[in-house]
Amino acid sequence: MKAGKNNRDIVIWLLSGCLLIWAMVVVGGITRLTHSGLSIVNWSPFGNFPPHTPEQWQAAFSAYQTSPEFKLVNSYFSLNDFKSIFWWEYIHRTIGRIIGMVFFVPFLWFLIKGKVKGTLLVKLIAILALGGLQGMLGWYMVKSGLVNEPRVSHLRLAAHLITAFVTFGFTFWVALDIIYSGSDDEAVIETAGAKKWAYTLLFFVVMQILYGAFTAGLRAGQFDPTFPKMGNYWIAPEVTALTPWWTNFVNGIAGVQFIHRYNAYVVVALVLVLWFKLRRAKSSVSLKRGANFLAGMVLVQFLLGVFTLVYSVPVVLGVLHQTGAFLLFASVLYVLHRLNSLQGRAA
Repeated sequence: MKAGKNNRDIVIWLLSGCLLIWAMVVVGGITRLTHSGLSIVNWSPFGNFPPHTPEQWQAAFSAYQTSPEFKLVNSYFSLNDFKSIFWWEYIHRTIGRIIGMVFFVPFLWFLIKGKVKGTLLVKLIAILALGGLQGMLGWYMVKSGLVNEPRVSHLRLAAHLITAFVTFGFTFWVALDIIYSGSDDEAVIETAGAKKWAYTLLFFVVMQILYGAFTAGLRAGQFDPTFPKMGNYWIAPEVTALTPWWTNFVNGIAGVQFIHRYNAYVVVALVLVLWFKLRRAKSSVSLKRGANFLAGMVLVQFLLGVFTLVYSVPVVLGVLHQTGAFLLFASVLYVLHRLNSLQGRAA
């Protein structure tokens, strides 16, 4: 780590926040895959203790019984059945509140000590704002499944997930800024246009994450769980079943899976192009190592996606696939950060 002693604690704080955001997304994935996300029908920004007496458990269960999910899907649930889905949603919300405390309390401490000022202060305030937005979007998402349909809006789910990735990505980028400030790593001399390819890759990775959220929200992973074809077709007839045509790729189960499936090939191709360019270029050791990790990660993530599809999204594979998306996103950001930083220094 290149960061000075004065900034090392800030880096540890930011990276701890990144790990907690990752944990929250993973637990969120488990919550969704175990159909636990609508078990708590009210929300408090400061949270509360979980039920611990028979009366409190019955009150929580009674509140759940007013929800569309209980009435239309889980009307057979007993109190014990309810407890089995309650805990994942409670843990998910609790991690979100822990993240808020982990970001806010040390921020105040660093601010009082005069360790954060200028541009860094603005960036940290932006991170806090993103965290607050993430919490509000989480409840906005849950509310969509508490009105008529016992399912959250896939559009709100996508907004919630993308905001988590943006918060993670921005926090990780700020940490990298501090880690590599004053680095003596050799400057990039020539990268054969690698930065343009890296930005293009970032766009398609974000698109893949967005459509991963659409796929999860619409449960489109259950449609044609075959590979490499969609059933007996490269493009299933259902892909264009809706009118107008563009709604297939926003609200259509087959159309959303089609984009998520074939965009994965684009991501793999772009990673390999970027990897070859950086292998041939005169670049730093850290950048080449980042490119090697990125190439390995995209192949692992592609295989996880295939197995998740053909086994119809079991919980373990679904969570591993979501974790792979985080690592892939982080590795793209790392490569892009090194390209920006080292090329700027070389110029």
